[in-house]
Amino acid sequence: MASLKLKTLNVSIACDAEKVYTFVSNPENLPKWAKTFVKSIKQSGQAWEIDTAEGSMKIRFAPKNDFGIVDHFINPAPGVEIYVPMRVVPNGEGSEVIFTLFQGPGMSDEQFLSDQKMVAQDLNTLKTLLG
Repeated sequence: MASLKLKTLNVSIACDAEKVYTFVSNPENLPKWAKTFVKSIKQSGQAWEIDTAEGSMKIRFAPKNDFGIVDHFINPAPGVEIYVPMRVVPNGEGSEVIFTLFQGPGMSDEQFLSDQKMVAQDLNTLKTLLG
């Protein structure tokens, strides 16, 4: 099995890593900073559901932890799960938010580049909100 192409994006935020982690690990805050992808989010039992331009999708998050791990898993269709690794790490008195994006099977290079631009925009929105 071949490895997927990936791109890791990051943003420096002049805000304590614990505060950044607390904000981004709260699913209810997703529409506040991931505006290019998430229009709204609602909890349905134990699960979360996001409204996107591509329609409604399930999303689940890594359990709260002391390591800054904010990984999440998006289900755009039944039987399809997209893994999204994300970390918040201390950097001096501020923090780094690190987001890895994979080019999934069947995703064109143009779509992958478009997704990278969307993630970069969302990370800058996060920086504006918290930094």
